[in-house]
Amino acid sequence: MKNNVGIIILNWKQPKLTVETIDSVLKIKNRFFEYQIYLVDNGSPDDSLKIFNKKYSTNPKITILEFSHNLGFAGGNSQAANLIQDKHDLILFLNNDVIVNPNFLDILVNYLLENKQISAVSPKIFFAPGHEYHQDRYQKKDLGKVIWSAGGTIDWNNIYGSNYGIDQVDHGQFDREIINRDYISGCCLLIKSEVIKKIGSFDPLYFTYYEDADLCQRLLKNNFSFSYCPNSVIWHINSGSSSPGSPSHDYFLTRNRLLFGFRYANLKTKFALFRHSIQILLFSPSSWQKKGIIDYYFGNLNRGSWK
Repeated sequence: MKNNVGIIILNWKQPKLTVETIDSVLKIKNRFFEYQIYLVDNGSPDDSLKIFNKKYSTNPKITILEFSHNLGFAGGNSQAANLIQDKHDLILFLNNDVIVNPNFLDILVNYLLENKQISAVSPKIFFAPGHEYHQDRYQKKDLGKVIWSAGGTIDWNNIYGSNYGIDQVDHGQFDREIINRDYISGCCLLIKSEVIKKIGSFDPLYFTYYEDADLCQRLLKNNFSFSYCPNSVIWHINSGSSSPGSPSHDYFLTRNRLLFGFRYANLKTKFALFRHSIQILLFSPSSWQKKGIIDYYFGNLNRGSWK
């Protein structure tokens, strides 16, 4: 009997990108599984739902879900997972700004079937051509081969996460399967439903940023393993709703770094985080960084002060 995969794709005010992602997913091969796409609109104030209903309402492979307001990346995906977890053996969290290789999910599903000890897995993620951070670094032949993520690592002394291989042209240097890197990216993460039922999925308190690292730490603390699988590949357009230096970036990264660090770091690092948070309050020119610090200490999480 084939495994059954529920594919969650969350949209917030990006209908064009979301349609491109879904049309890409509809071309996948599925030798090892059956699947259902859950197109989840996260309270978009635009005409996203109208576009989706017009294009997909008669497609039996797509179920359209609507949330009344923006629950954030973490909350929207978590709520959707809660709704569908009893219907599927596996759940795939997939960004709405990716293009997938037709066999990417076949490879991931088969990987979990062959490695019973692994509970979650993510693919090698490239920048979509033309969406690299540093476009002037690359020759034309490199486009589509620039790595966005080959799993993730955390600087535990300072609580900063970064993707392995980011900005590097792929020459096979990350083609070894790695179990239990510090985290795997929530951009594309396949996880067993039975595990979600035991420990939950993304924590809505984060709203956005650090939620995938938090999930992976909870996996480890509950004796579950996760892995990076380089044979499966997708391309990330990397067009999130915030960018480095933007107010939302300043707010959520600052606040959630404290949330994550005070949950999982050692005592020495926690003290360093506290000291750094005081420095931000005193000297940062960013009002949103300061709001992030204040909101963490007063327990104003999830969406917090962000409007």
